[in-house]
Order: sequence, then structure tokens, then C-alpha cells
Amino acid sequence: MDRDGRRRQPSAAFGGPYQLTEETPVYVISVAAQLSGLHPQTLRQYDRLGLVSPDRTAGRGRRYSARDIELLRQVQQLSQDEGINLAGIKRIIELENQVAALQSRIAELSSAVDGAAAAMRQREAQVHASYRRDLVPYQDVQQASALVVWRPKRPPTD
Repeated sequence: MDRDGRRRQPSAAFGGPYQLTEETPVYVISVAAQLSGLHPQTLRQYDRLGLVSPDRTAGRGRRYSARDIELLRQVQQLSQDEGINLAGIKRIIELENQVAALQSRIAELSSAVDGAAAAMRQREAQVHASYRRDLVPYQDVQQASALVVWRPKRPPTD
């Protein structure tokens, strides 16, 4: 994971299998600046502030991914169009990353609950299948609550 809380995919440049995803760091700072419409010095400042933290090569050169370029555009839009300062933008990015992590955790827990419920239903079915069919369930017979008094007949006294 990087400083932004994002999972990074391995790339050919970093010794992993070759697969190009939106997280693959491929753009040098000059290309990233051109794609995002920002000056390279602005990208360096955003990196120092922790707003957009690109991967680094062995020689410490910055490599930006397509996700980083999109984040740079978002930072610029929030700053210029919405008038939010860089500290506020950093907090927004942190909160968005936190929400994404929590949503992922909710999905994991929901899956675990579904699995546990399915296992419980399966175990319940096994228990029901193991019942002996030759036994008849006992049902308690409710007795009447009336009181009957028995009085023996007395012989007639003459």
C-alpha cells in the first residue's frame, strides 16, 4: 500500500508480472504534467504535501499511474473550481480513501455473514435429517382446570 492507502499492482518496471492497470506507474513527471494540465513543479509540490504520491523508480524518479493522473485532475478541480485549499483537499482525499476501505471491509464482512448463515442452514438441515422417523413427538395433554368433588353416598340413617 502507498501513503494514500491505495493498493499498488506490481508492474514490469518493478519486477512483477507485466500487466497494465490504472494503478501501473508508467508516466514520468513531464508526461504526467502534460496529461493533467499542471506544471511539473506543481506535481512535485503535491507529492511533498502528500496529495498525490507517485511510485518511485530505483533511481528515485517519480512514475505516475493513470489513477494518479485522475487524482491530479481532481485536486486541480477542487482547488480552482471549488476554491478548496490544499489542506482541505488532502483531508477530502484521506476521507475518500477511508470510505473506500470501509466499503471494502463491509463487503468482506457481509460475505462472511452470508457464508456463516449458509453453513448454519446446512447444519440445521443435517440435524433435521438425522431425526428418527419412528418416534412420535410427545404433546402434553392439557387437563381441564375444573375441580370435581367426590362425595360418597352415605347410607340412609333411619
